[in-house]
Amino acid sequence: MSALTSRPGVRPAGYALVRAGRGSFLVHRRATATALVLTVLLAAACLAYLCVGKSFVAPGEALKAVFGLPSDAELVVGTLRLPRMTVGLLVGAAFGVAGALIQTVARNPLASPDVIGVSQGASALTVGALTYGVTSYAVLPYVSVLGGLLAAVLVYAFAWRGGLHATRFVLIGIGFAVALRSVSHLFMTKGDYLVAQQAQVWMTGSLNGRGWAEAAPLAWTLLALVPFVGWAARAQRTVSMDDDTATALGVRLNRTRLGLAFLGVLLASVATGAAGPVDFVALLAPQLARRVTRTAQIPLLCSALTGALVVVLADLLGRKLFEPTELPVGVLTAAVGAPYLIWLIIRGRTGGRA
Repeated sequence: MSALTSRPGVRPAGYALVRAGRGSFLVHRRATATALVLTVLLAAACLAYLCVGKSFVAPGEALKAVFGLPSDAELVVGTLRLPRMTVGLLVGAAFGVAGALIQTVARNPLASPDVIGVSQGASALTVGALTYGVTSYAVLPYVSVLGGLLAAVLVYAFAWRGGLHATRFVLIGIGFAVALRSVSHLFMTKGDYLVAQQAQVWMTGSLNGRGWAEAAPLAWTLLALVPFVGWAARAQRTVSMDDDTATALGVRLNRTRLGLAFLGVLLASVATGAAGPVDFVALLAPQLARRVTRTAQIPLLCSALTGALVVVLADLLGRKLFEPTELPVGVLTAAVGAPYLIWLIIRGRTGGRA
């Protein structure tokens, strides 16, 4: 959802004027409607997630368990499904916003944390920590954040040539992604069988076994980043302009891009630390949100809602499609995201608008 400070007599097409106290804002009608629809769909998906599993729980009983009322489903819903779903919601939202920010900076729909090496950097350092005996889930998220930030610094440094060129940024990021994935596999060969198996599941991206211990720090971290995301929503407008126009308006373009990129990398790294590198969510969610809303910039709120919806539905299908075998959520998102990535590449080569 896009909001702009309004001026008297100025109302771009597709926007509605909303007054709040002494101030007034321009709100994009289609983005607002899309956000409302996505919220309803997400609520329905969450209810289905809580009800469906090895044992079916009636919607009424599931809602009682969610709101802390006496219910026969307190163990199944309140202890097992609700914490896992909460992690999925937060991880999906974080990946959605992270992808939107990085695609805005790179001006390329192919740019996302899992394509340009950020997720692979988080994975490499985390798998290395697992290999050398660091198995605490209280420590691993911080290791993932550090790995993602280090990978982003390397990509940014190698892509910088008096400015940040979008194509060079993506290509160098892909190169680092391949190299860092190889480093992860190298670490796996150094560890014992159990460590390698644990690392392999983590690298796929999984919500299995996730609970309040992962959800609580993730929720507090994302809550602390909300003001910065609000700044990013405004900064997107200037970064989306061509360089000459933005510079003429007095925008410190490189600093703004760096800030947006840093925030996107931080969100992606935090999400990776909680659930592993859930591939292609950060690629899919922003583009789906933009195509539905038809806004000039990628809408951050809609990207967050879309990312959360994708992860919750993917994990629900992963639990049910091949029951009793449970597929990691990353397998389902990759099965959808990989063909979409190929389609974007083909569309770009044939001159279509990405």
